[in-house]
Parts: sequence; C-alpha cells; structure tokens
Amino acid sequence: MHELGVVFSIIKTVEEVAAENDVTEVSAVKLHLGEVSTVIPKYLTDCWNWAVKKTEVLKDARLDIEIIPAVTYCEDCGAEYETVKYGKTCPKCGSPHTYLLRGNEFTIQEIEVC
Repeated sequence: MHELGVVFSIIKTVEEVAAENDVTEVSAVKLHLGEVSTVIPKYLTDCWNWAVKKTEVLKDARLDIEIIPAVTYCEDCGAEYETVKYGKTCPKCGSPHTYLLRGNEFTIQEIEVC
C-alpha cells in the first residue's frame, strides 16, 4: 500500500508550508487526484485519518479529494475521450496513437487553516 507513503509526503509538505507561514493548525487539505493516478482514494483517506492524529499541525485536519476524470487525446482524428471506458484505442477511429491529457494528477490544491 503506497498510499501511506503518499500521506506522509503530503503531511511533510503541508507542515513545511505551515511553518513558512506561521500556521499552527490546519483544518483541511484538498487534493486533486487523477482517475488513473494509481492512488486509491479510500486507502488514502484511511491512511490520512490514522497518520494526522500523530501530528500537531494536522491532528484534526480532514482530507478532501476531488477526482479528475481521465481524458485521452487521439493524434490521428483529434478526438478526446474517456480513458477508463475506452483505454488506449480511440473509440472514434480505432487508432492506437493516443496520449493521456489529464487524469493522472496528484496535487495539493488547497490548505485550509484555522
């Protein structure tokens, strides 16, 4: 479960930002999580709920996750389509010449302070 390592990384980043801004308590962290980012939201939330209790700055902070849908682009016909539904093959023209436009993001979008 790599989600625990991800949570520790988020906590470290948020603690650094809090220290730089003289913040003593964070109430929420909002993430943008791509649909195909390989991070499982439920596991991430479970790890978060366990790990933040061991910190001072984030001890009561909630984790808000916004899922970013995965979208793929076809280089041959210019179509954009749902990655999870159709995979790497364009449903419009059948081309395998495609690439992911969005959906693998993993970013801290907001840090809410008390």
